[in-house]
Amino acid sequence: MHTVKSREELSFFFLRCITGIIIASHGWHRLLTGGYEPFGGWLTGEGFPFGLGIALGITLFEIIGSLFLVAGKKLPYICTTYILIYFTGLILVHLPHGWFVVGSGSNGIEYSVLLISSLFCIGYPEINKPAKSIS
Repeated sequence: MHTVKSREELSFFFLRCITGIIIASHGWHRLLTGGYEPFGGWLTGEGFPFGLGIALGITLFEIIGSLFLVAGKKLPYICTTYILIYFTGLILVHLPHGWFVVGSGSNGIEYSVLLISSLFCIGYPEINKPAKSIS
């Protein structure tokens, strides 16, 4: 039984690392290329107050939060925040473009759905554990 648990832990560690790397690279790219400025302008144009501040906050959270994700710290809070960010992007940006990101479509929701699903599995693995009985 111990081997199965260690394999599960290794699997979740791998998923956390890959997801953290993907999210961090997204944030670092936006920060280093100045992409948070047009992102902020777009948010302002969509009616969000302080669009630039929100964009910079999301960018920094993608970078800093990824460290927590990989380290396995504060996972429910980190994952919930990421899920809210990416679900909002899914609704505002990707949903009107359909399912596919590339190939049969472009800029669709498939990548966001995969990322949100992965974050849910990382942040809430205890959902599938049986309840402890009081004896």
